[in-house]
Amino acid sequence: MIFNSVLSTTRPGGLKLLTVGMLALIVAGCSTPRSTLVDRGDYIVDTTHPAKGQNERVRFLILHYTALDDARSLKVLTQGQVSAHYLVAKNPPLRDKKPVVMQLVPEDMRAWHAGVSNWNGRVNINDSSVGIEIVNLGFTDNMLGVRTWYPYNETQITALAALTKDIIKRNNITPDNVLGHSDIAPLRKQDPGKLFPWKRFAEMGVGAWPDDATVNKYLAGRQPSAPTDVLTLQKALHQYGYDKIPQNGELDKETRLTISAFQMHFRPTDIEGNADAQTEAIAKALVEKYRT
Repeated sequence: MIFNSVLSTTRPGGLKLLTVGMLALIVAGCSTPRSTLVDRGDYIVDTTHPAKGQNERVRFLILHYTALDDARSLKVLTQGQVSAHYLVAKNPPLRDKKPVVMQLVPEDMRAWHAGVSNWNGRVNINDSSVGIEIVNLGFTDNMLGVRTWYPYNETQITALAALTKDIIKRNNITPDNVLGHSDIAPLRKQDPGKLFPWKRFAEMGVGAWPDDATVNKYLAGRQPSAPTDVLTLQKALHQYGYDKIPQNGELDKETRLTISAFQMHFRPTDIEGNADAQTEAIAKALVEKYRT
């Protein structure tokens, strides 16, 4: 009816009125989101209206060592009942001066690398993580029970740095969710071990690390090795993310293993699992930085 009244006018400028009216409608139409249709064969999906209530499926990045050599690592991770999204060889080859890593499972698929696992209120970490296996023997114990840990080499560090930074960026993974297998399963796992350079990676933007000033604040003049209240440490570690640590004030086996896993990540010079002032200060500093 509006168009008819405009067309029927005989006033000078009537055509101009029509042009302006049509232009207004065209502009209004342009401001409306265009429908994005995806043909899926027997039906069509309209993706015009994305929901705000969503986030990335991948929330965690989990690092492992294989405890095997290159050949056996690849065989186990491709032929057995365990898998990972990526495998970093002992000496990653170069192509066009870039390190080559092996992708064994697409990131949008679930790999079987974490097992029974917990972190900061979440379980079944396989469901929401990317897992990276690094060829490294882990550790060996001699006849006297003396443990030897095996270091990572610079070619692995270079390849892993590029890989982890890319995964974190694409999936918006927060620093506190870049973890070792020992963090999410401290009662049964030690990888990636005490020689993994967590601090160095944190300085590159991969993973969490406490601020020295905050650690000193919570240390409050105590000697780093001074004993501390076990329940206080248990509460701080639980608040940071170690969900299964007991809250009983006792330095039992489960508590000691969890403290040791935490120390391997953030205080690798002493991983005996003792409840000391420095461990408590580091835990509280991490809580302040990432949980408040």
